[in-house]
Amino acid sequence: MKRIGVVTAGGDAPGMNAAIRAVVRSAAYYNFEVVGIERGYAGLIEGRYRVLDRRSVSGIINVGGTMLRTVRCKEIMTDEGIEKAAEFLKSINLEGLVAIGGDGTFRGASRLYEASGISMIGVPATIDNDVSGTDTTIGFDTAVNVALDAIDKIRDTATSHERIFVVEVMGRRRGFLALEVGLADGAEIILIPEIKVDLDKICERIKRDREEGKLSEIIVMAEGAGDSRLVTEHIAKETGYEVRLTILGHIQRGGAPTARSRVLACQFGNKAVELLATGEYKRMVGIRGEEVISVDLDYSWREEKKIDLRRYRLAEILSL
Repeated sequence: MKRIGVVTAGGDAPGMNAAIRAVVRSAAYYNFEVVGIERGYAGLIEGRYRVLDRRSVSGIINVGGTMLRTVRCKEIMTDEGIEKAAEFLKSINLEGLVAIGGDGTFRGASRLYEASGISMIGVPATIDNDVSGTDTTIGFDTAVNVALDAIDKIRDTATSHERIFVVEVMGRRRGFLALEVGLADGAEIILIPEIKVDLDKICERIKRDREEGKLSEIIVMAEGAGDSRLVTEHIAKETGYEVRLTILGHIQRGGAPTARSRVLACQFGNKAVELLATGEYKRMVGIRGEEVISVDLDYSWREEKKIDLRRYRLAEILSL
């Protein structure tokens, strides 16, 4: 193997740049040439790339986002798009591709492997942490800490004004981020897509808490758990208390990656190149405990990652 590529696809996550750096410098160790695909999978169809060397990735380990940029590419989900991308990979003589992203990225990489026969290695980088085969993903820890910092500030106002705050965090399909943030912040209530709740019972609990002396509440809600505006209005109507909604939005994607996200990116990027160097062809890098491992690429997107309900129960117990 002499020439490999690296691409960041799907939504950006803090630590992607650190992963790109790790791929490029690990490749230099093995004397591989590295090509960076620009604009995600769209770059494979548009033919946008540049050669990367050790110096071109200097000073990016601490920078959020992705230097290669990324866009959502609907065409890669079509047979025609896959064929175009596969032909492009062959035309620039790539023997392996490191795809940095989430489950959608890996679904595309799997199809690219079938169409091209070129080795594909996935590196999980998503703030949702919803990829099977790994305990955590690049960017998740950073997003948790960004949200936590914001909610800590919101709690100051909630306490001062005796208010209830509904804080919506990202998580369109899964609640890993909301659960982690809610547990770390000591939120009174956590709403996630995986667990259906009765809003009337929540209102009853809030009223009971007030009777027992609790003067403010934080409700952390994943965006996929329902319409946060309707939830806010319902709680205000049924309790008679002042309820405010804060939607954190894309602030959770940005900013300098935490030490945890950077170290994970270094480990994952290096492992990806190591897998290519040893002849692996369709794997995803992950971590279990403290061990960096790899799993079948298809497993990462075909199997649904289970949320730890014990953490949810712990958050309930500690919020009493």
